[in-house]
Amino acid sequence: MNILLCVTGGIAAYKSCDLVSRARKAGYGIRVAMTTNATRFVGPISFQALSGQSVFTDVFQESPGGDINHIAWAQWADVVIVAPATANVIGKLAVGIADDAVTTIIMATPADTPVVIAPAMNTHMWLNPVVQRNVGWLGDLGRFHIVAPVSKRLACGDEGPGGMAAPEDILARAQALVAG
Repeated sequence: MNILLCVTGGIAAYKSCDLVSRARKAGYGIRVAMTTNATRFVGPISFQALSGQSVFTDVFQESPGGDINHIAWAQWADVVIVAPATANVIGKLAVGIADDAVTTIIMATPADTPVVIAPAMNTHMWLNPVVQRNVGWLGDLGRFHIVAPVSKRLACGDEGPGGMAAPEDILARAQALVAG
């Protein structure tokens, strides 16, 4: 199974390092794409070391083979995982905005490639009606599969839903979707 992990700009980005390690230990191919904001939480070099692959951070990033990266990477993936998925990226996906490495790759993935979304954000952001609508819209499309956030004490000090699900749960959801 080839996993394309898309990391967005939230404090839970560090948990995505564990997801990469688990995928590699399971023998899966894994590549990582990151938003610019994600690189402020965890550096691309960490994901490169864990995945053994270069990290895609810029839609205009050149490929040594001359491929158009966002197309080639999208076609390579058997499943896409967005973890953590911020309110920002959820909103962009819900309305079809593709303006960075992550959203461009996701928009370029074939329609039958499942996309697992693992939201992570402040409780009030998660409960915001606009975010809930966007999550619902994505779920209604049939190709986006939400792994609900967990309730816990969040980095901001709030307690409630918004913590990213455990990496093993996210990976299990991806495995189940690819297995059919």
